[in-house]
Amino acid sequence: MKFDLIVESREGGGKGPARQLRRAGRVPAVLYGQGECLLLSVKPDELVKILRAQAGSTALISITINGTKAKAKRTALLRDYQVDPIAGNVLHADFFEVAMDKPIRVKVPVHLTGGQPLGLKEGGVLHQALRELHIECLPSVLPDFIAVDASQLQINEGIHLKDIQKTDGLRFLDDPDHMVVSVAAPMTDAKLEALLTTGAPGAEGAKEPEVAVKGKAVAEGAAGADAAGKAGDAKASAAAPKAGAPAAKGDKKEPEKKK
Repeated sequence: MKFDLIVESREGGGKGPARQLRRAGRVPAVLYGQGECLLLSVKPDELVKILRAQAGSTALISITINGTKAKAKRTALLRDYQVDPIAGNVLHADFFEVAMDKPIRVKVPVHLTGGQPLGLKEGGVLHQALRELHIECLPSVLPDFIAVDASQLQINEGIHLKDIQKTDGLRFLDDPDHMVVSVAAPMTDAKLEALLTTGAPGAEGAKEPEVAVKGKAVAEGAAGADAAGKAGDAKASAAAPKAGAPAAKGDKKEPEKKK
């Protein structure tokens, strides 16, 4: 899809001039590429029209620049944009100039076609693993999206990237063995219950965390050491002679002095 966009050149970058431009009802923008960087201002409604049509990812834009001595017309892609999270207004836009005779690398969305897959009618679950594909091609053959017919998929069947038919001049850059879309078997109640039981805290057979085990071992060791210490104190206390106790047999008594 192609768009025509008329923009105005501007001078002065930074937050201050950008705010003044927004107050005047324009959107500050920048055109990168071909060894230069041009500051532009765009009408918000024309920019929103492009965003709503293709989300700015694959639309070729023919830009006419007014008020500049540079090349009046450029072909570009809308690479990035910023939106006010509260008001929803577009705050800034970045364009990237392309040459029509040089390949470009972009991401394009994947659109499922053909209606509801057969496997879904039997209770299957649709899984779309890739919603965008990274491709390389000339700007003239850039597609708006990649169509994938998933209508004939049964349960436990899928479509890999290598199964998708490419148009001339188009090259996929992702892994060819990557699954794009598939229909999985529905999960039975028994399997769901088993998963919930296995993952439940305190389930039977659950191992005690390693830290807790170490802590328990340390505590038990400390308790054992404490018990051993108390036993040793008890033995030492029993071995010591009590005050006032008679001397042991064989000890010599000091002769009593005559009065």
